[in-house]
Amino acid sequence: MDIKDFGKLLMFIGGILLVLGSLLWIGGKNWRWIGNLPGDIHIKKPGFTFFMPITTMIILSILLSLIVWLIKKWL
Repeated sequence: MDIKDFGKLLMFIGGILLVLGSLLWIGGKNWRWIGNLPGDIHIKKPGFTFFMPITTMIILSILLSLIVWLIKKWL
């Protein structure tokens, strides 16, 4: 990887982080659905709590795969 390509990658990642940070800062209370989707497992018993966000992990995996694919396509 050339140093110019690495610079492009860093700027792209920085832009994504800036957008995500702004979204979380502005609309933080509107993101309560993350981790509460159908298919996410919540088990609460006295002295024991188990949480596994299966559906949320699948959606985030698809989004991150799409972002990585776009980065590879543009570079």
